[in-house]
Amino acid sequence: MNKNKLSGKASQAITNASRVARTRPILFAMVLLAFVMPVKIRAQSNANPAEWPTYGGDLASTRYKPFDQIDASNFNKLEVAWRFKTDNLGPRKEYRLEGTPLMIGGAIYATAGSRRAVVALDAATGELLWVHKEFEGERGDEAPRSLSGRGLAYWSGGSDSRVLYVTPGYRLIALDAKTGIPVRSFGDNGVVDLKVGAQFGTGQQIDLVTGEIGLHAAPIVAKDEILVGSAFREGSVPKTHSNTKGLVRAIDVRTGKLIWTFRTIPGPGEAGNETWLDNSWATNGNTGVWAQMSVDEDLGIAYLPVEMPTGDYYGGHRPGNGLFGDSIVAVDLKTGRMKWHYQLVHHGLWDMDIPAAPVLTDITVNGRSIKAVAQPTKQGILYVLDRVTGKPSWPFEEKPVEKGDVPGEWYSPTQPMPTKPKAYARNGVFVDDLVDFTPELHDKALQVTERFKLGPIFTPPVVRTPTLLGTMTMGTSFGATNWPGGSYDPETHIFYVQACNVCLRIIGLDKANPDVTDMGYVEGHGGRSNVDALGMQIFKPPYGTISAIDLDTGDFVWQVAHGETPDQVRNSPALKGLTIPRTGQEGHVGTLVTKTLVIAGDPDGTTIPSRGYGAILHAYDKKNGNEVGSVYMPAPQVGSPMTYMLNGKQYIVLGVGGGNYSGEYIAFRLPGN
Repeated sequence: MNKNKLSGKASQAITNASRVARTRPILFAMVLLAFVMPVKIRAQSNANPAEWPTYGGDLASTRYKPFDQIDASNFNKLEVAWRFKTDNLGPRKEYRLEGTPLMIGGAIYATAGSRRAVVALDAATGELLWVHKEFEGERGDEAPRSLSGRGLAYWSGGSDSRVLYVTPGYRLIALDAKTGIPVRSFGDNGVVDLKVGAQFGTGQQIDLVTGEIGLHAAPIVAKDEILVGSAFREGSVPKTHSNTKGLVRAIDVRTGKLIWTFRTIPGPGEAGNETWLDNSWATNGNTGVWAQMSVDEDLGIAYLPVEMPTGDYYGGHRPGNGLFGDSIVAVDLKTGRMKWHYQLVHHGLWDMDIPAAPVLTDITVNGRSIKAVAQPTKQGILYVLDRVTGKPSWPFEEKPVEKGDVPGEWYSPTQPMPTKPKAYARNGVFVDDLVDFTPELHDKALQVTERFKLGPIFTPPVVRTPTLLGTMTMGTSFGATNWPGGSYDPETHIFYVQACNVCLRIIGLDKANPDVTDMGYVEGHGGRSNVDALGMQIFKPPYGTISAIDLDTGDFVWQVAHGETPDQVRNSPALKGLTIPRTGQEGHVGTLVTKTLVIAGDPDGTTIPSRGYGAILHAYDKKNGNEVGSVYMPAPQVGSPMTYMLNGKQYIVLGVGGGNYSGEYIAFRLPGN
């Protein structure tokens, strides 16, 4: 191909797209750049175990591959196979490249850049094969979930193969996987407008340009259906509690036609509507499914991790438990009808949501085989349920929790607490958690906490006063586990999960300004400076961990500090002369599990001796948690790692970025051809 000219197909695609842009409203305009070097792709889905065909590695979201070419003996020898910077895939640089690429048929498919372009790369060299991006005008500018997103989906049938993704403006696009050109037979010339059918109130259609709904997660394809969730604007001061309502839809992968819709706020006559007291279902929104979904094709069930309703820290306008907020919901893959649900948090007031993919596991508990679903959470609790019936694998106890005193608030008297496994990260704040490197630092930490309410998980928010700045919490909005989720080894039945062990949130409420929002109370922004004045974490390490949990017994196999010790600890004058064991790092990253290793990178940057500022990709022996290898990265891990085999070589690919380092996909492999 002449490098100075587009191919005939690509040129025609641009011409056609420009014609569409001239004859249709700007929100539907499509401008395609397809540098067409046709990709050779097998016409079958998920058939090659050497590939990474879906976001979580498989529909069960295990993030596991039984590869052993890269192991403890050679991990330190890994070299960069290729790099792909995303700087030119949007009007500005992307620093949070959270995507997990797919690899099928020798091609990498990924979303990248601040406008969420889709790229196809040669999986051996990283060479760009084609790129597609949408220019959505005002609709894109209004998107509540912008930037590169977390990935895409792939489908093949016969000679047809497609890449599917959701734009920031909430449109589902189907691209020919070989060329990157939209599939004209899908939807409206390759596009399904997902805002059509999104509602607020008692069923009113949202505005197709400014209506608030989007998605950061990747769609998932199962049995020729594309499942797409919904997400809303982040933040603790929403404009209205009567926001867009959450929903999940199944769309025919061949035609783009709607198959079913599951609405996460049930209307009159629907199961769960009675949990919205005072008819509050009609005046509230959110409860989206912004995290990844998982599917059991054999059972014909999709598993939906549902977030909480509007708003994050005040719910006086939504009395009742509010199903299906903060619930795992199992729906029939063909019809979308609910099979079972389990609410993990009643009437949420802490922005706990359910942030990550449910992981499907087959385990043996007390001699009984269970098809289970394991749900990691912000609260650092792994909820394990029978995925056929929804019954807990170990008993859950409804435990009494403290009632707060925020005017107009409604409080659930109890919350469900599993008896096993125990929490794998902190989910409350106690004096015993405070830093004790030296008596002086401990005393300063005690002084910091004097103006905050402390307590266990589910300690309620408070209204701010001059003497009480808020409830100091962990295991809430930032939480232990966020969207990266966990990993699972189906051979050993061990679950692996990274957690932030010091992700603090201060919840102090202020009376809302009615000119800004109708929320009643919203989060105030005070008190954080008191905490930061210490110059380092006010809590004991470890700051970040990786835990291995045996799902047959519910017991911990091991737990280790994950991440290099931050510079502010290593270089602190207050700690001079002291030996501080590795603390791990604050933040959230995904794990990858192979035949012998657990692999994850630093979530934050630090100074690496002889290399300068950067981060480390760590490998742990999955049997005991011992670190057995590491390689340098130029920036922290921001996307979850994946792995594949190609031409006899194992590759590990992940997204890095953050700070002043813009997004980049890096592929590692062992030296050689």
